[in-house]
This record gives sequence, structure tokens and C-alpha cells, in this order.
Amino acid sequence: MDLASALKRLADYRTKNTRASRQIFESGVIVFRNDPLHKLGDDCWQFLESLALAAVDVGRIDVAEDCLKKLSAKFPESPRVQCLEGILKEANEGPEAALSFYQRLLEADPSSAVSEPTGLCGRCAVIWKRQISVLRKIGRIENAIEELSRFVDTFYTDVEAWLELADLYASYHQYTLALQSLSHVLLLAPQNPFYVLQAAETAYTAEDIPLALRFFLMTIEMVDADGDGDKPPAPTGIAIRAWYGVELVSFCCLCP
Repeated sequence: MDLASALKRLADYRTKNTRASRQIFESGVIVFRNDPLHKLGDDCWQFLESLALAAVDVGRIDVAEDCLKKLSAKFPESPRVQCLEGILKEANEGPEAALSFYQRLLEADPSSAVSEPTGLCGRCAVIWKRQISVLRKIGRIENAIEELSRFVDTFYTDVEAWLELADLYASYHQYTLALQSLSHVLLLAPQNPFYVLQAAETAYTAEDIPLALRFFLMTIEMVDADGDGDKPPAPTGIAIRAWYGVELVSFCCLCP
């Protein structure tokens, strides 16, 4: 593959937001070795970050370290670059070493003087979330729940964090607490039918049948378009799951 083809292929991956580590690495390493980073302009830094992550995925730590050196020279205090360094530590030294690294970064951050419940500000959010991810990966679920609960207390509008907290509770079969987390998601993103469907299925699992029925019907109302004529269109996508949920709820009502 020549340089022009590699650049075009990488541009397609960025446009489509595709995570194809092997393909990104194969194309990206051609660009990196020809050192045409000046041709990419400001996009070169995003390219280096993507290549570093792809290199970690395929086990080419040497390429990831070269990318990290260039990023660290340009952005020495960037939390994204520090997080990338932590990901390399996860691959090289193991999760416990990475956790210690993340903790040192959080404790040393100058924003710790800010008067917040955790003593941390938005600059540390990416590092904090990575720390939580590692805790979950190594099976320390209770610690992950504790840290994530503190996180959402500080960064309430982070929908992904609330979804992660709900998933953690569900993994421990604490469906009522998972449903409480999803209620915050619905407050923050009320127009997303996927979140409403997730709340419906969680409510059903928690045996809150009236609430499950309400959310299933809300999902159907949100995704079903009006058809032409007297015959409504056949349900598709998540509407099928929602209608199946209504059927399950109806069965529970008929056979208590």
C-alpha cells in the first residue's frame, strides 16, 4: 500500500468513527514511517492517538511508545496523553501498576484545591474514568461502583457514566439500583428510545411490571412512525423488542 492510499483509508476510518485496529495499524504505520505528519496539519495529533491505541490492540507496543513520545512532547500536561500512557502501562506492566499511576495523577493534579465533593475537576474526568474501567476489568466491581458513584456525584451530566453504573449494578443483580441509575439517564437524555427500552427491560427484570409496561409503550410511541392509510407499518428494530416486552408484561398480568 502506498502513502496516498494509506492516508485515504485512514480518513475513511476517521469519518466513519470505525475502530478497526488491525486495518488502522497497517495503514497508519505506513504514514508514520514516511514521517509526513506535517501534511496532516492539526489532524496529525488525533492520528497519533488513534495509531497508538491500534498498536496496543495488535501488540505493537514499540509503535505505541513512539507515538506517545511525540504526543508527550507536544502536550506534556494533557490528561488524554497521560491516559494513553496509562493504557500502555496496562499492556506492559499490568493493571495494578496502571491503577497506581492513575491514582498518582489524580492526587497530584493542581485542581485538587477546587471545592468539590471529590476534590477533582473536569480535567481529571478522563483519567478517573479510565481508573474505573481498570477496576472493573480486574473484577473489583465493588470498588468500581464506589468510584463511579463518586464520579457521577461530581459529573452529573455524564450519561455514559450513569449507563456504566447501571450496568455494574445489573451485573450484581441489583436491578432496583440499576433502574435508579437509568432514571437519571432518562432525565439527561429523554429523547433516546434505546435508553427508555433499557429502562423497560431493567424494570421488568426487577419485577416492577407497571413501570416496565409504561416504558415499553413509551419506546413504541417514540419509534413507531405513522403509516399511510389504515394499515400501520410492521414494527422494526427496537420496536420489535418493545412489543415483545409488552407481550411478556401482559402474560405476567394474566398469569400472576
